[in-house]
Amino acid sequence: MHKSEPLKWLMFLAQLPAAPSSARVTLWRRLKAAGASGFMTGAWVLPASAAHEALFKHLAETVRDQEGQAAVFVADAVDGGDDGVIERFRADRAREYGEFDERSRALITEIEKERRKKKFTFAELEEIEDDLEKLTTWLAKIEARDFFPNEKQKGARQRLAECTAACTGFSEQVYAHEGLEGSDEENP
Repeated sequence: MHKSEPLKWLMFLAQLPAAPSSARVTLWRRLKAAGASGFMTGAWVLPASAAHEALFKHLAETVRDQEGQAAVFVADAVDGGDDGVIERFRADRAREYGEFDERSRALITEIEKERRKKKFTFAELEEIEDDLEKLTTWLAKIEARDFFPNEKQKGARQRLAECTAACTGFSEQVYAHEGLEGSDEENP
């Protein structure tokens, strides 16, 4: 992105009836899952793209079907406003990357704890592998909505690589403990 190239934005404005609140919660979740940034109650923004426009149009129809009001606009930031909008997106992702980092560190701590206890069981390995899979899926979701990646994304990828290496090492210890070291695909 060059400073001389202003970005196009999509604005989504929505207002739903007070009840039931489940409609508002569902809308909020869908917007957050897409990576939309909330500017004020009922106002959301995404970088302009065909996929984001389709999403906002679909959500607008859904809001109207629930007796609410909705509109979608293409917008330009004026007077250098792109930087402020981009920073909102980066702040949203920074919070997510921060939570990801905490959970990744917790997995590494858990693996180290199980190593110290010498708890090299298949049940423990399966639990650790499940946690790693959840982290991998979660990071993919965060990255999909990280429209303006920076060093936070690189750090998260590094942390996931550390988790993967720790899990692989623990797996090798479990197999060795169970007498399965050196086994291959043909002879498990």
